[in-house]
Amino acid sequence: MGTVLRLTRRSFGQLALGAAAAAALPGRGFADVKTDTPLHGLSAFGELKYPADYSHFDYASPDAPAGGQFDMAVSSWVLNQSPFTFDTLNTFVLRGNAPPRIENLYDALMTSSLDEPDALYCALAESVEVSKDKRSFKFRLRPQALFSTGAKVTAEDIVFTYKALKADGHPSLQVTLRELDEIVANDPDTVRLIFSERQSYQDALLALGMPIIPKAFFDGRKLTDIANEIIPGSGGFKIGRFEYGRYIEYEKRDDYWAKDMPFNRGLDHFQTLRIDFFRDRQPAFEAFKKGVITFREEFTTKDWATGYDFPAVRRGAVVKREFPDGKLPSFQCWALNQRRERFADAGIRRAINMCFNFEWTNANLLFGLRIHSDSPFQGSEFHAMGEPSAAELKLLEPLRGSIPDEVFGEVWTQPVSNASGLDRKLMREAIRLFGEAGWKQKGGQMASANGEVFKIEFLTTGQEQVRVYSRFFDTLRKIGLDASIRLVDAAQYQERVNRFDYDMILAAFSLGATPTKESLALFFGSNSKDRPGSYNYPGMASDAVDKLIDKAGAAQSREELVTAIRVLDRVLRWRLDWLPNINTDVRRAAYWDIFGFKEPKPDYGWPVERLWWIDPDKAKALGKA
Repeated sequence: MGTVLRLTRRSFGQLALGAAAAAALPGRGFADVKTDTPLHGLSAFGELKYPADYSHFDYASPDAPAGGQFDMAVSSWVLNQSPFTFDTLNTFVLRGNAPPRIENLYDALMTSSLDEPDALYCALAESVEVSKDKRSFKFRLRPQALFSTGAKVTAEDIVFTYKALKADGHPSLQVTLRELDEIVANDPDTVRLIFSERQSYQDALLALGMPIIPKAFFDGRKLTDIANEIIPGSGGFKIGRFEYGRYIEYEKRDDYWAKDMPFNRGLDHFQTLRIDFFRDRQPAFEAFKKGVITFREEFTTKDWATGYDFPAVRRGAVVKREFPDGKLPSFQCWALNQRRERFADAGIRRAINMCFNFEWTNANLLFGLRIHSDSPFQGSEFHAMGEPSAAELKLLEPLRGSIPDEVFGEVWTQPVSNASGLDRKLMREAIRLFGEAGWKQKGGQMASANGEVFKIEFLTTGQEQVRVYSRFFDTLRKIGLDASIRLVDAAQYQERVNRFDYDMILAAFSLGATPTKESLALFFGSNSKDRPGSYNYPGMASDAVDKLIDKAGAAQSREELVTAIRVLDRVLRWRLDWLPNINTDVRRAAYWDIFGFKEPKPDYGWPVERLWWIDPDKAKALGKA
């Protein structure tokens, strides 16, 4: 339900290195990486699935028909993009709201596959060489790689791009490039990226998927100077018709240099991708019912349970279906802003969480379609279970005294309510925890010793969230809190989030399959606490958590990585900086029955607009040919 920011760098041509294959691939380590040898791809841990002479990815469909238009209201986006409106065509900076899928204009040195958790394959580059210390990466560019302007992609463009993104790019890009010490153009076709000794190999790989932009376009201008001009790229799409705030169309380029390259063959079948923008969920749904939008991923349980009884569904023109969720960790959590002192006590956060009666909410408002998430890594093998293993205890023991004592026992799980809608036992426990933190009930209000009433405001853009969480805030008011929900427009919401001006927000992310040191630090690291545009929405800062992030970054095998993140999961769940919220174990989608697609879908991403195509017979049958 609600909006989802898919922080997956796969969808931005970058690497979302992920997990879930470790059980089948124990002990895969860096020793398998050949150094000082031209390679067609790289893996964080071990062998690549596809050989140097691969023709296409297995999930691609080279024989599928091409053409037609894919009409969508997006359910995922990255960086400064927004699904509600757009007012800039520059997605590389923090300022403004860019349209989702503008990343399709840009290629990168390397790109990831969707059926491997930790692999990258050459794209703009035809080969990559890794130094023995794994700090340096030398790329030879493909001679046929061209920008949409017709200019050749050169090493100078790569140098310019990385320097510009490091200096002026969106904060999450700056974090990814923080340890890039040097980038050198050896000649027009060869470029070398050199990272500091502090950079792990996995994090270095994360930086190899940056979208490349042409130096000549800027002509002395900075990245932040561009707002309403189209920054040229070397990707397979160009911008067609658009109207700010209403719609944008991306047109497939006939002259795309890589249309027959193996990393691209069998993908991107639609001639036009059209995104319509809606500031509210209901108009978007009505547009889908009319066929203005032809694909819709559904996050609203009420609509899924009751809204798809309209004529097109009844006559079979619209298909309503559940797809497997895949193997990416699923993150949907509350953030209580610890920059405001009243939320800094873990007992307070636990007390607030106890007032959310999931069992009643799921049964009465969510139609039994949700699960109660325990973990920021829900659904992946990073999700810790039971008591710590011997390997986990080895990482935990040095932290004893700086982490909650409970971490050494059973992992934290959500409290289970009696589903009555008013669980007085949990409410009494919440009141007790408030009392331990110095807040007492006085005249029906939860107040501090100096009479300050405890205030909490949930900031949201979604009317559906107001519906689902209203009972939660009723319960908070019953124990004496000044609790409220503030519904704001998308622009105001994003501006306040960027400034960390809120008590409480709900965030949903796709963390990617192999979390790296830098990606973990964006959410949980002390150094991201006050960085504008970071995803450390709770404002958490913990030396112990930082050390565990370092352990994950230093992992020499997939087994070590899984162990380190499971330990991190245990600590995060007892600290409750992020309060795990509701989740799901399937992807729910509805679509007009005009499409063809290959099954099963890949495990590490589901960009429908790249994988599906128009089936001519189906489209003709529905009058949409």
